[in-house]
Amino acid sequence: MKNKQKLRVLFISANNSMHSQIAEALLRYKSAEYFDIYSADIHPTKIDNDLLQAIVGLGLNTTKLSSWSLTELSRQQFDYVITLSEEITKSDISRFHCQQQLVWNITTSQDKANLSTFITLFDELNSRISMLLMSKKEAMNTSTTDTKIQIDPISFYKCLTDDIRLKTLILTHYYGELCVCDLMSALQEESQPKVSRNLAVLKKAQILKTRKQGQWVFYRINEQLPLWVKSVIAKTAENNTQQIINPLQQLSKIKKGTNNPTTC
Repeated sequence: MKNKQKLRVLFISANNSMHSQIAEALLRYKSAEYFDIYSADIHPTKIDNDLLQAIVGLGLNTTKLSSWSLTELSRQQFDYVITLSEEITKSDISRFHCQQQLVWNITTSQDKANLSTFITLFDELNSRISMLLMSKKEAMNTSTTDTKIQIDPISFYKCLTDDIRLKTLILTHYYGELCVCDLMSALQEESQPKVSRNLAVLKKAQILKTRKQGQWVFYRINEQLPLWVKSVIAKTAENNTQQIINPLQQLSKIKKGTNNPTTC
């Protein structure tokens, strides 16, 4: 994403500077060379020390974080003003000259001491910022070294409607690469043609890629999938492990029994 002048971004929270400051730290970490980033709160407070330690623990830089008030930044020009609370009103936004407003109403609790709450907030903001960067790159027709393929959302979600295909994606997300024999054992499917047909559907949709080793074919998640597809697969896998507990246990036994990451 090449640009002669940095875009100015302002994150605004309401009575919870944790939200806007995590967003500021994340965007600066991901793309500081393209953006000047600010965070403000309707009622700014001193940056919480526990919050700072948590952000540093995730590898982010906190040296430039500031708790600005809306008044201090009013009448300034921003390319993006991103609101993080439904409490923020139109009159609050009217303080600024902005090219585009994005509404990201975050409903995460304000409990800074709760680690799981902090991780949930971090994960949600990370996903939204990643999508913002991806859309900005596409809008500017930027070429990247890691070329992404185009995936039709309807076709993608249709692929998830079959039990074998969905579990295959979750299992390959965990193991990285699996062959037909692995999947037959894990899913307790006796029909190789049935498993192969579903793998062929995923390959045709460009969701899976293959690698041939001798007479065996191994399947893995296509690394050129766009971010939103990878996110759906990752989130589905992370939040639905109960769906594949038995297949995972079965695969674990197979891998241990062969002492080899590939069983074929």
